[in-house]
Amino acid sequence: MAKENVTGFVLALLSSGFIGASFIIKKKGLRRAAAASGVRAGVGGYAYLLEPLWWIGMITMIVGEVANFVAYAFAPAVLVTPLGALSIIVSAVLAHFILKERLHKLAVLGCVMCIAGSVIIVIHAPQEHPITSVQEIWIMATQPAFLLYVGSVIVLVFILVFHFAPRCGNSNVLVFTGICSLMGSLSVMSVKALGTSIKLTFEGKNQLIYSETWFFMVVVAVCVLTQMNYLNKALDTFNTAIVSPIYYVMFTTLTILASVIMFKDWDGQSGGTIISEICGFIVVLSGTILLHVTKDFERSSSFRGSCGPVSPSLSARLCSGNGELLKYNEEDGPLSEEICLGRQELY
Repeated sequence: MAKENVTGFVLALLSSGFIGASFIIKKKGLRRAAAASGVRAGVGGYAYLLEPLWWIGMITMIVGEVANFVAYAFAPAVLVTPLGALSIIVSAVLAHFILKERLHKLAVLGCVMCIAGSVIIVIHAPQEHPITSVQEIWIMATQPAFLLYVGSVIVLVFILVFHFAPRCGNSNVLVFTGICSLMGSLSVMSVKALGTSIKLTFEGKNQLIYSETWFFMVVVAVCVLTQMNYLNKALDTFNTAIVSPIYYVMFTTLTILASVIMFKDWDGQSGGTIISEICGFIVVLSGTILLHVTKDFERSSSFRGSCGPVSPSLSARLCSGNGELLKYNEEDGPLSEEICLGRQELY
């Protein structure tokens, strides 16, 4: 593996650790703020801005994002982005011990799959094409194929924000995470452009004189602020074990797609190498999904004594408003028989 890829790999690992921990710290802060104010972030509350614990989580996330930002300046998105799966492992383990969101034994297999898939991706990661100026990146960003992708993302985000979010944002986890993921794919492309510009500037090739650098900076700010807002809503409304893997799967898939279109990451690679990368990515996705599914196994087992077998389908869980029900379960203890019956009717 090339030296720059190694640097990007190490930074991506550090980033995953900080970001994974930040999910848990912010969730604790959101709970504490909701308990104090009576208004949750998921329904428009902003009391968490006065909660110190939430700010600690935000600072932790910023540190992780900075490491991630620098990693993109050294390595291609196809390598850096999938390594975010390690933050899912950190988040799941910490949620088990701190938030009491029980981790099923089979989740260990999910963790192993995430690690194995990440290793495959790292081994077959492409060598990034050398970039000598931000203007080269601008040419890539304005090619017709990528402009079509950007236009599609903007249209989908507007539809989700103004049509679906008011109607089913608090009952369907895909709405808030979809907005975060779509905007995230654009933010990563802009972050890579901005990071590369700063890197070239430190190497003596000043890129701050070009308007394209400042344009990418504005795009990063807009995309990140939008991501943070809707990520807070998702975390406050739904269980962390649901938000983290779904967000990761959607965000990583869209980011890799955007990177392949814009930066031509797979140009020059053999078909076998590309297939190996895709297989590694699928293994990582499978691991994150297993972490999510086994979370439900553990949760549903607590109902079997009084409610009978519960085997909710994924589509039902995503669209049934389970955020409130799961929150009640984990914060208020065992549910009553009436609530158990209601759960069975929903599923």
